[in-house]
Amino acid sequence: MITSRQIYHILFTVVLLLISIVNVHAQDPELNANEIRALKIYRTIIGMRTAAGYNKVPEMAAYLAGQLQIAGFSQYDIHILAHDETAALVVRYRGNDSSGKKPILFLAHMDVMDASADDWEHDPFQLQDDKNFFLGRGASDNKYGVMNLVQTFIRLKQEDFIPRRDLILVFSGDEETTQGTTSLLVNERLDLIDAEFALNSDSGGGSLADDGTPLAYTFQSAEKTYATFEITARNPGGHSAAPRKDNAIYDLATALLKIRSHRFPVMSNAILRESLKTKGQQLDDELGNALVAYSNDPKNEEAINTILQSEDYDHVISTTCVATMLRGGQAENALPQSATATVNCRIFPGTEVSEIAKTLKNIIANDELEIKPLKDYIASPASEPRKDVTNAISKAVHSRYPNLDIVPSMSSGYTDALHFRRAGIPTYGVSSRFTKSGVSNAHGINERIPKVTFFDGLNHWIIIIKELAE
Repeated sequence: MITSRQIYHILFTVVLLLISIVNVHAQDPELNANEIRALKIYRTIIGMRTAAGYNKVPEMAAYLAGQLQIAGFSQYDIHILAHDETAALVVRYRGNDSSGKKPILFLAHMDVMDASADDWEHDPFQLQDDKNFFLGRGASDNKYGVMNLVQTFIRLKQEDFIPRRDLILVFSGDEETTQGTTSLLVNERLDLIDAEFALNSDSGGGSLADDGTPLAYTFQSAEKTYATFEITARNPGGHSAAPRKDNAIYDLATALLKIRSHRFPVMSNAILRESLKTKGQQLDDELGNALVAYSNDPKNEEAINTILQSEDYDHVISTTCVATMLRGGQAENALPQSATATVNCRIFPGTEVSEIAKTLKNIIANDELEIKPLKDYIASPASEPRKDVTNAISKAVHSRYPNLDIVPSMSSGYTDALHFRRAGIPTYGVSSRFTKSGVSNAHGINERIPKVTFFDGLNHWIIIIKELAE
């Protein structure tokens, strides 16, 4: 027999459910089925703490695989590849092969940088929304890309769309840390991902002025190589009451000051020149004129000197190396027996990591110091823009912002793209995001994405795929 107390609880639960349903519809009265599904996937995966050390990436991969299988993808075309405590997800959308062309890859990464609820205004692993934004860790980097590609594949499958070539989702599980899953795919499972080119949701995108006016859309065609070195000074040490003329900390400090003062050679490529020219024309000031002048003549010293005074652009035109961490000494009353600095370099495309190691050695000019890379880093070549890709991007972007400039770009940061480019698969960053400068706060506190961008971008990949594979 059901008691009156139980009936009360049942009624109370029903009332809460009805209130939540009313609230959802009150907030989003015009969401269609595709938007509701996209938001559900987004909310679910942001709720998974896929930062390193929590073992949640395999759970996220399994969830996404389940959603795609429900939509009609064969279990034989869905692969979850375990790697240490994380995983990669590869899903093949079978085409009819009428184009005779190799597949296209669509890239994203499932992992995120960690975040603490103590630092945020809310739980970073629960999707929050306010009037204008969706907030949560990964809201921009890169769970929006993951969700958008998954909902795109689901929608195409429901439309019975048959591409003229295979399309392959490739989601890595440790882009923010070791990139081991990407390396595994490229070096050991090329059979799953061999393709003509790749499109990456983790880079590129549109920029907006403060008033929301679109400025340009840039697609990433090159990125700097990431490499970290440790520089160590060693010394016999001794008692702090009897200082030595040589000192590990001082020797290391001298080396770091030399690195700080060194100006790496200014370099250029066609991708960077075109990108900076477009940005310079938008700025229309002294810096803008310098960017245009550099684009026309990368050896223009006056333009270079102006660019080097800008914190927004000084790092773009050359390799950079900067000290990021320090450790040294063993006791407050003892002379240091060792001191070590971590120096992170972002290396201009076309320059090998070994060349930068030699340059650091020459800058420091002290054979007593040890310089070693933390691992075997690889340099990534630039991907020359393709007309078919540029046309597809233009069609997608111009459906939202007609006549907007579409410009190739080079990133100072790095993505999984470096492995694919190194493997001979040209890769282009073509995110559907449009944001104002500094708004997304990726890797930072209260990461977010504008709601307008979220919903307006849901057709982005549909248009690109149909333009390239229909």
